Amino acid sequence: MRGKPISSGKGIIVLCIASFIAGSLFTSRTWIHTSPSQAKDHQNVPLISHYVNKLQEVKRDCDHKRKFAEGKPGDIMGEVKKTHQAIKSLENTISALEMELTAARTSKSSSQISLERPTNHSLQKAFVVIGINTAFSSRKRRDSVRETWMPKGAKLKELEKEKGIVIRFVIGHSATPGGALDKALDLEEAEYKDFLRLQHVEGYHQLSTKTRLYFSTAVSIWDAHFYVKVDDDVHVNLGTLTTTLAKHRSKSRIYIGCMKSGPVLSQKGVKYHEPEFWKFGEEGNKYFRHATGQIYAISKDLANYISINSPILHRYANEDVSLGSWFIGLEVEHVDERSLCCGTPPDCEWKAQAGNVCVASFDWSCSGICNSVERMKQIHSSCGEAEGGVWNVDV
Repeated sequence: MRGKPISSGKGIIVLCIASFIAGSLFTSRTWIHTSPSQAKDHQNVPLISHYVNKLQEVKRDCDHKRKFAEGKPGDIMGEVKKTHQAIKSLENTISALEMELTAARTSKSSSQISLERPTNHSLQKAFVVIGINTAFSSRKRRDSVRETWMPKGAKLKELEKEKGIVIRFVIGHSATPGGALDKALDLEEAEYKDFLRLQHVEGYHQLSTKTRLYFSTAVSIWDAHFYVKVDDDVHVNLGTLTTTLAKHRSKSRIYIGCMKSGPVLSQKGVKYHEPEFWKFGEEGNKYFRHATGQIYAISKDLANYISINSPILHRYANEDVSLGSWFIGLEVEHVDERSLCCGTPPDCEWKAQAGNVCVASFDWSCSGICNSVERMKQIHSSCGEAEGGVWNVDV
C-alpha cells in the first residue's frame, strides 16, 4: 500500500484484467468439482482460455465498430442507402398486400349483399361506358340528346354489339319510391331502354354520392376500358370521343378531362359554396387540379378503385372536386384534353371546319349548353362529326 502509486492508464487496465482473471480462478474452484490430479495437471486452463477468447471476441467486435465509425463517409452512406431501400421495398409489399386484402373483403361482402349482382365471369365486355347524368325534370333534355348525338332503339344496341360503346342515362329514384316521378320514368324506360337506374335518392346536393355510385354500379355490370360521365346538356361527338380514348388504351390509371383549379368559395349562399373550405388552407386558396364536371373519363382500374373503396371516399360539396380528391394521392396520370371543353358556335364550328372536331361542346357561363333543349340540334348541325363517324372508328 505504501508503494509507488499507479499513475498511468495502462497500469489501471492491467490491474483490472488481473483482478478479472483472479476472480475467475477463484469462482471456478468453487463451482467446478474436479479430482486433485485434474486440478494439479490443468490448473483450470480451459476456463481461463474461455474468458480470454471472450475478451478477444469483444475486442474484435469493438475494433469492427470503431473501423466502421471511422470509415469513409461513402461507406456509411452506402449502408444507409441499402437500409432505406430495404425499408421501401417492405413498405411496397405491405401496401400491395393491404390492397389485395381490401379487394377480397369487398368482393366477399358484395356477393353477400346481392345474389343478383353479376360475377366477374358474367360481366359484359365493352370499350367504353358513357353515363349521361340526368334528373326527373330533364325529360326534354334527354329527348334532345336522343334526337342528335345519341342513337336510339336498335341502333343503340348495335353500337354496343359492334363497337363496344355503351350509352345510358344515369338516374336514381325519388324520395318517395313508386310515386308519380318514378312511374313516369318507368314508362320512358320501357319505351327507350336506355337507362341505368341507381339505388340512390336524387338531389342536387347528392351529386358526389351519385357519381360514386354510378362508377361502382357500372363496373359491376360492364368490363370496359373506360368509363365516362357526361351531363345531359352537353353535345358529344361519339366517334371523336372514342378515338381520343383509344390513344390512351394501354394506360392503366388515367384520368382524362379539362383540368382546372378554381377558387374555393367559402361564402355561404353563393353557387358552388364549399362548406369544408377550411381544409384547403387560407381563404382565397384554389382547389387542386381536377377535371371539370361537364364531361370526363377514367380508366377501368380507377373505376374499380372507386368501387372497392366507396365507403371511405370523402364527398365534397362539388362532384368534380370530389372525384379529383379521390385520385390526388394515387399514381394517376392526369390528361388535360381541351377538346372535351370546346365552346358552342362559333368556337366548335370553326374548329370543325379546320378539321379539329371537338369531343364535347358547352357554354362555361351555364355549366352546360345554355337553353340546350332549343339549341342542341343547331349545335349538332354546326359542330357534329361526319355522318356515321362513330361507325367508322376502329377500337
